[in-house]
Amino acid sequence: MIPLNPLEHQNAFKTLYSKCVGPVCQKHNITRMELDILLFLANNPCFDTATDIIEIRYLSKSQVSSSVSTLSRRGYLKKEYQKNNRKTAHLKICATASGIVEDGQRAQERFFAIMVRGIPEKELEGMKQCMDHMLKNIDDYLKEEEACCTNL
Repeated sequence: MIPLNPLEHQNAFKTLYSKCVGPVCQKHNITRMELDILLFLANNPCFDTATDIIEIRYLSKSQVSSSVSTLSRRGYLKKEYQKNNRKTAHLKICATASGIVEDGQRAQERFFAIMVRGIPEKELEGMKQCMDHMLKNIDDYLKEEEACCTNL
């Protein structure tokens, strides 16, 4: 028996997700990365820095920086600083981006509904627990590797 290999099917997930969110990008004339950043911030309000986006989504610093700059320039994002820390910019979604975020979240809901159609709630909970565990394993391993490489 061949073990489960999530990498064999990642392109199917990516293709479906692109079909769901692509029209949102076209409608609002934004890139996929820009939409992903807006949705990440909307869906994860406690993670509101570029560093959070880079570390949690495993995106490149240059891509995130460029997209944040574009979103800020277009009036969709603003940077706020705390009084005791003028170095860290906290990213806030502006009201002008509310339509984009709403359309994007509807597209995400459609993507998820298509993926889980017909799967019983109990199985979905088990899948979520397995995914959480696998992601923790990946994160732990990558942190160990990083620590190992910086100590060379």
